[in-house]
Amino acid sequence: MSSANGFSIVGKRRVRVDALSKITGQTQFADDIALPRMLFCKLLRSSLPHAEIESIDVSAARDYPGVQLILTGQDFPVEYGILPVSQDERPLCRDKVRFVGDPVAAVIAGDEQTADEALGLIEVHYRPLPTIATVQEALKPTEAPLQEYAEEGNIHRRLAYSFGDVDEALENADYVFDDTFFYEGNTHLAMEQHAAVAAADPDGRVTLWSSTQCPHYVHRALAKALEMPAAHIRVIACPNGGGFGGKTDPFNHEIVVARASMMLGRPVKICLTREEVFYCHRGRHPVSMRLRTGVTRDGKLTGMHLQTLLDGGAYGSYGIASTFYTVALAPTTYHLPRYSFQAGRVFTNKPPCGPKRGHGTPQPRFGQEIQLDKIAEKLEMDPAQFRLGIVEKPDRLTANYLKIGTIGLAECIERVVDKSGWKSKHRKLPAGKGVGIACGAYMSGAGTAIYWNKMPHSGVQIKLDRSGAVTVYCGTAEVGQGSDDVLVGLVAEVLGLEPIDIKCVTGDTDLTPVDLGSYSSRVTLMMGNAAIQAAERARALIAEALAERLETPVDHLEFAEGRVFNVADPTGGMSFREAVICAEEKHGTLVSVGSYTPPHKAGKYPGAGVGPSPTYSYSAAVVEVEVDSATGFIEISRVTIAHDVGRSLNPVLVEGQVIGGVYMGIGEALMEEHTTRRLAPKLSDALLHRNPSMLDYKSLTMHDMPEVQVEIVEHPDPNGPFGAKEAGQGPLLPIMPAIANAVYDAVGVRIDELPITPDKVLKALKLKAGGREARIGPKSFPQIDWPEPVFVLPPWEGGDGTASNKPERKRAAKMHAMDKVITP
Repeated sequence: MSSANGFSIVGKRRVRVDALSKITGQTQFADDIALPRMLFCKLLRSSLPHAEIESIDVSAARDYPGVQLILTGQDFPVEYGILPVSQDERPLCRDKVRFVGDPVAAVIAGDEQTADEALGLIEVHYRPLPTIATVQEALKPTEAPLQEYAEEGNIHRRLAYSFGDVDEALENADYVFDDTFFYEGNTHLAMEQHAAVAAADPDGRVTLWSSTQCPHYVHRALAKALEMPAAHIRVIACPNGGGFGGKTDPFNHEIVVARASMMLGRPVKICLTREEVFYCHRGRHPVSMRLRTGVTRDGKLTGMHLQTLLDGGAYGSYGIASTFYTVALAPTTYHLPRYSFQAGRVFTNKPPCGPKRGHGTPQPRFGQEIQLDKIAEKLEMDPAQFRLGIVEKPDRLTANYLKIGTIGLAECIERVVDKSGWKSKHRKLPAGKGVGIACGAYMSGAGTAIYWNKMPHSGVQIKLDRSGAVTVYCGTAEVGQGSDDVLVGLVAEVLGLEPIDIKCVTGDTDLTPVDLGSYSSRVTLMMGNAAIQAAERARALIAEALAERLETPVDHLEFAEGRVFNVADPTGGMSFREAVICAEEKHGTLVSVGSYTPPHKAGKYPGAGVGPSPTYSYSAAVVEVEVDSATGFIEISRVTIAHDVGRSLNPVLVEGQVIGGVYMGIGEALMEEHTTRRLAPKLSDALLHRNPSMLDYKSLTMHDMPEVQVEIVEHPDPNGPFGAKEAGQGPLLPIMPAIANAVYDAVGVRIDELPITPDKVLKALKLKAGGREARIGPKSFPQIDWPEPVFVLPPWEGGDGTASNKPERKRAAKMHAMDKVITP
């Protein structure tokens, strides 16, 4: 492996010498040159969940043989973070630690073992502080908040919005359903752990290779935390083994190795252990939910009020965006004439939560889809037919001003009903067997950038060489989702080539134009549109030159099978290589660029920037289960899932993403929990991670996977590249509620919280046998002082997307909503 300036980072060996190569024009080698060896970094992490750092003694560790450098928080005076409003993290803690695993010191040594041994020689003296372990504790008043910028005490943020008069909508309903749910937090469990290598150049520049999903945002964080010009920093996102949102934050270890390499003039590497990845976390927020939904006797929704409360852990991360996402996308699947929400996030002394596949939307989708099943049962309607009757219409605004494009949800429902044999199974299978249905929707890229600006969200450059070679450059990160394949495939389609003919360079802040990163299912749509624009511009350059050469109108030229020809004479024309030469003769060096900026959002009220997307994908799933009443064990026997992908650019990749979503959804539904436990007071009373290893953290294996039938539904959307939408995150959403609904169909018990473990099933069955309510789930929603809601009239009530005063109204003579509320 070589650094940017050509020196080897593997020690004493035969190496290429760039200086000689530049002089002679030939590759030169030198033997037995002493070169900088790779150094290794390990982090010392806090053993207490909340404490002030009184002192750190690193003298013994600094003197340990093989140790090259010790870093502490005093070496990093500047805070950083992913959102502009939550710059609350330090590469190494300076004054205070906020969870078990917070890093306080770094050792850089000649090998990992030496660095690890030296960690044990560092003495840290802490003054323990009160630990905030639960949401309930975080809601209590305090004079010592975990984060000084919190809205109040340990409440990070509270939101309240009302799109129309929801109280009136509930009063006018025939039934009001009032349900509470809980969704336990879980982590990404990507196959590859976090890793980074930094190498400083003699001229003061630094290059970071990292397993990141967002090289652009890591680049920004490094410039801020290291107090360096961004132009002197290069970030290369290495193809890595999965991310699922867990590698979208800039992380402390990336900044630490960059600083260490600059101080030592040698490359520095860090690879986190699996336990450390659990501490980095940024996974699914634990969320408490309450949904109050009005419905008419004929199965039409009148309005919904949604409340969510997130346990955010110790730092901000994407937290404010996560909070909005638990409420913003609810109206995208079914028509809600009026909609209101209250959402909050609190700080606790736990690893920080952030975005995981579906970012903020699986939790409320779980609650909403179970409640819809309860409504269908009350109305004596088939759950699938009930959903078909309320599906949102295409090309319209929702109550909260999200623009719906094409929507294939109705076809998704019809497909899974048909392929699963739903009508012959629902309420008709033997005891212990059942089927459940649920739906979901997800964005195809966030319409608003993290740092608001007017610049494109994705850029693509294409270089054409007289050899016929085509190289495409883009800042996207390949994290296993197949974005590189999509990139070359789109360019190949426009230029009439095969994907093998095109080379792509991605995720390099020095070489590639900016792309904001692999998150929010944005890459196919945003990178794809930019790639098509760049390819069409390259094609136009070639076509203009050939039209002159062949004396043919430009619009008569076709690019196909590696050739360019007149459609009236397919046997004529010339090869693509010859066509490029012709174009270079006319235009000079051939390059083209493309970029993509999402359409403007329709909402104009404060907070309208979270939720808009160029288009939304849709999914429906039917899950078949067998429940053992003696053990409570649940076996998933079959999953039928349909996904509206707009247009399938690569059916193999789409199906792989859908099955991956099913896999992750089953794990979240049945077993995954990212939880903590307290040690006994005599053992420090610390709040520890309950299961920070792949041995203890339960996740699905291939032996647990059922048969999965994937139905790809295509409703091309004009905002997508060739009509494509996302497929990476949406298919996850219906799986968890479909399983819960199937369990109810099988044994008649409601499990309104995740995960649905055997002990909960057995407890519910015991309640059922005793004649009590057969339900496991939260009894109430936490009490919170919410702010006055931002009021916005829905589009169909004369609203224009701006906030206004709530209109005065006379009280309806109809029965008060509370008199017809249906609760568990």
